[in-house]
Amino acid sequence: MNAEKRYQIFKRLSVAIPNPATELKHSSTFELLIAVILSAQATDKSVNLATGKLFAIANTPEAILALGIHGLEDYIRTIGLYHSKAKNVLATCQMLIAQHQSQVPNTRAALEALPGVGRKTANVILNTAFGEPTIAVDTHLFRLGNRIKLAPGKTVLEVEKKYLKTIPPEFMQDAHHLLILHGRYTCTAVKPKCAQCCIEDLCEYQAKEYAPPKPNQKSQS
Repeated sequence: MNAEKRYQIFKRLSVAIPNPATELKHSSTFELLIAVILSAQATDKSVNLATGKLFAIANTPEAILALGIHGLEDYIRTIGLYHSKAKNVLATCQMLIAQHQSQVPNTRAALEALPGVGRKTANVILNTAFGEPTIAVDTHLFRLGNRIKLAPGKTVLEVEKKYLKTIPPEFMQDAHHLLILHGRYTCTAVKPKCAQCCIEDLCEYQAKEYAPPKPNQKSQS
């Protein structure tokens, strides 16, 4: 895929999605961090349902730590892998208090040192909370990178590096959320909505799917 086609793809996506943002509900960087940790292998909807109740009671490292393992689990048990996630969240809260004055750090090394925070989560925080031009490659971005041919690669890191190398600079800040939302609602894993896609003519996906035309009711009467 050439540079001009990539530019046009992001230009159209930015028009179709004028306010790209995470769908994880949060009111602080700390809340975002906890929500992203909980979102691994879970839907944003399920996380929002749980954190809506959790954050109303505890939305600081000290308050969540005070809940203890069983108290925290009561709020997040509807989320997959909730037991291990609860342990990671509590351990992260301990580290934030002990090492970062209860604040979320703004460097990759410090973020990735937190329990439950890997490269993808760190990229989300750096991009969404701190405005860094990073790309967090989740299942949607990995799929789109290979399907559309925006950033083909066999591993998440390979796809991430290709995105960083080829995304036009003016779209880099919003690219992460533009692609997530496009993958979540249009270029879906099963039966992508190609007929409704704003970049259909630019996409290099070879197996595009189109819904059959609806029968003409008048001609059948």
